[in-house]
Amino acid sequence: MKKQNDIIASAMQVFDQESFRGVGIDRVIAPSGVSTRTLYKHFGSRDGLVLAVLKARHSAFMAQLAAEYSDEDPVGGVFEALRGWMAGHGTQGCMLLRARSEYACANPDIVSLVNGQKSAFRAELARRVRIALGEEDEVLTNQIWLLFEGATAAAGLATVAVIDQARDAALLLLAAAGRRNG
Repeated sequence: MKKQNDIIASAMQVFDQESFRGVGIDRVIAPSGVSTRTLYKHFGSRDGLVLAVLKARHSAFMAQLAAEYSDEDPVGGVFEALRGWMAGHGTQGCMLLRARSEYACANPDIVSLVNGQKSAFRAELARRVRIALGEEDEVLTNQIWLLFEGATAAAGLATVAVIDQARDAALLLLAAAGRRNG
């Protein structure tokens, strides 16, 4: 299991900094010091490794999201989690969406995994909106989701200050929805 985790961790760094399909397998496994044979033994294929990396990445982000939860500001906490995530992982945008884009026509399992992961994140966001508003609001959830995804992409082009701006916009939308519904 340790060897698997080492391979996933090193592959995650390479995929995050470079790409998924545009980088050779030797470059992907070089930081872990394993052979191609060991890679295939643990993951079956390169795409099997990509799936494992994406699962680990999503799990780590969802754990960070849970750690940033507070009853006082459940929606703002999403953006605080993003800020913390980018402080530790950089501002290259969303690895999941990059993988989905690169594998859109090449591997339906990877596309399906990413779609499921994004749905799980959106469900968590909907739960937080429900807690903050006292009721479900799908339109508001979508608006905040768009702000989050936009801030994730824009932070690499601008600065992480866009995360704070997206949070502020989300909180304004939340307040407006509260007045509208209250």
